[in-house]
Amino acid sequence: MTICVAVKVQDCLVFAADSTSSLQARSADGQAFTVNTYDNANKVFNLRKGLPIAAMTAGIGNFGNSSISTIAKDFRKLTEADGGPFEIQPDAYTIGQVAELARDYLFNERFSKLEVKPEGDFHFWVGGYSSGADMGEIWRIDIRNGVCPPPHCEASADQASRVCWGGAPEAINRLVLGYSQALETALEHGGIPKENLGSALTEIAQYTQANLEHPAMPTSDAIELARFLAETTKQFVRFLPGANSVGGHIDIATITKHENFKWVSRKHFYGSEFNPLETNHA
Repeated sequence: MTICVAVKVQDCLVFAADSTSSLQARSADGQAFTVNTYDNANKVFNLRKGLPIAAMTAGIGNFGNSSISTIAKDFRKLTEADGGPFEIQPDAYTIGQVAELARDYLFNERFSKLEVKPEGDFHFWVGGYSSGADMGEIWRIDIRNGVCPPPHCEASADQASRVCWGGAPEAINRLVLGYSQALETALEHGGIPKENLGSALTEIAQYTQANLEHPAMPTSDAIELARFLAETTKQFVRFLPGANSVGGHIDIATITKHENFKWVSRKHFYGSEFNPLETNHA
């Protein structure tokens, strides 16, 4: 599991994610169990060097023998190839088009060609600024049960502010929406007709939702909001029964119109003081 948080305000986008990855296996009776967990996975990426485009991932951590981190970098390299099918031209692209290219590569070129498809769901967010755009946007790619629909826009350029999250949503659901993700099931068991559940949850949210972000929030405050939501989930999961599915370092990056992609907080598997010119690991 994972926690991924995206904050959009007028000045920037912020992507934040934890670093835990879990190895899963099945027992003789078919029950899934956790073999081990590692706390140093990379889940936030600069998707095109020199451009305000970022990505982050949750869910399935590997396609075959390649981690999603490595696959994201493979895609990034292809976006720089002149005349290639995945080329992103710096002065003529939209984030929606980048999301479409990422979906094509991730699903058609990598996932679909696996002889053995990994179990579980896969989520991949693409966010940034289209060429010449004043406001950022966020798109999401999902693979569920081997099916990958077109990318979905979670925050359009017209929206002044938005908080998006995924992976292990329970803590943020309770904090921001004001209710557990199990509430829909509870209402159904309590007698609310299934066709009325959507409108019931919408009505409840009008009274319980906390609007933590604001369009005029400065970049530094947007960063702290993303960090707060990710860290809150990390600590919430820590005290739940079972193996920790969220943990490790919280990697954070900002994407702005003029400064492009900037790391705010990230881990290294090498000493950065010994590699002062190295910027390409994530």
